[in-house]
Amino acid sequence: MGRSNFTVMLALMAAGGLAVPAPVLAAPCDTPEHRQFDFWLGEWDVRGASGLAGINRIEREYEGCVVHERYDTQRGYRGESLNVYDASRQVWRQTWVDTTGLLLLLEGGLDDGSMVMQGATIDAEGRETRHRITWTPNENGSVRQHWEAQVLAGDWTTVFDGRYTKR
Repeated sequence: MGRSNFTVMLALMAAGGLAVPAPVLAAPCDTPEHRQFDFWLGEWDVRGASGLAGINRIEREYEGCVVHERYDTQRGYRGESLNVYDASRQVWRQTWVDTTGLLLLLEGGLDDGSMVMQGATIDAEGRETRHRITWTPNENGSVRQHWEAQVLAGDWTTVFDGRYTKR
């Protein structure tokens, strides 16, 4: 190899032109735990006791680390949630916000095949309401969402009991 070719090769190596490719690393959210909520992914018609309640689109974002929900009733009410698996604490967390100004912070995890998350809100008078939402995948591909609330340590009551079916 002539001196000029050697000089060109050194320059290319220094510039990264002949660099050895870096090893491919696993994505930080590519674990079975990060996939526990995948049964909820998709575009859904959401039906409650009185019929079609809304349309929900749930997608993975940010390199698969976030499950992003966008809900729309097409009657003025909308909301969305960001769901993430907190590997350091080994829990799922959801942050829900909507057009009523509600901020609902939930956490939990997979329980016997269902995703169960709980949290609390405080109303203007300082009363706490506990919330428990359970998402259960059904054999036919639909998902049941059961939202319950408990006021002043009373009984749990159903806020919403809906069925998600793929659009």
